[in-house]
Amino acid sequence: KLGFAPRKSLIPALVGGVLPDGPADRAGMIVGDKIVMINGAPISDWNDLVSQVSKKPGTQLHVELDRRGEYISRLITPNVVNENGVEIGRIGISVADSGSDLTRVAYGIIPGLFKALSTTWEYSVFSLKTLYKMLVGEVSVRNISGPITIADYAGQSAQMGLVAYLTFLAIVSISLGVLNLLPIPVLDGGHLMYYICEFVKGSPVSDRAMQIGQQFGIGILGTLMVFAVYNDINRLFHG
Repeated sequence: KLGFAPRKSLIPALVGGVLPDGPADRAGMIVGDKIVMINGAPISDWNDLVSQVSKKPGTQLHVELDRRGEYISRLITPNVVNENGVEIGRIGISVADSGSDLTRVAYGIIPGLFKALSTTWEYSVFSLKTLYKMLVGEVSVRNISGPITIADYAGQSAQMGLVAYLTFLAIVSISLGVLNLLPIPVLDGGHLMYYICEFVKGSPVSDRAMQIGQQFGIGILGTLMVFAVYNDINRLFHG
């Protein structure tokens, strides 16, 4: 479990479609009707409507409708539907499109630059925290992805649009940048580590130490690559 619950959108109990010859159709409901009351209980939104109807399979309901300002009463008996071994009620209507819950936010050049820097920092810290949790066993190494998974997600994000694709590329670039700055020999972070050691001791690191460091770094990167490719193949064949 990820530890969060989805936001429940307040979707109006507005009819967007009526199933032919269903209970709602036989009762005379039409597209655009708003269900305001069932058996005397007010209906606040679509989720409330579904809850009330589901609990009354095969039981006649007294439904109050708002049809363009005119209030109409209808008697509707939900069909009995077996869902996962449980009998629930259905009246044969679908919800109307109430618009998107997404909000587009745009920034100017200067605020956008600061927002980009802030987001880059957040992703960088997140990458380091995830790496640390892998080392201490709090996060599974199955989260390591290789070129196959990256290519797969790149294709999926491209299908979602240019913004999603560029966002994905940015996240991958930040992750690779953080990895490259780790103090591992053969990476840029390893060279920085050598420079710091040289500054502290006042002389260059010995060739023997650099050779051992190179072997150590190649070993770490090779191990990561093995895990990444293994995880990719495992996802490809086992989901």
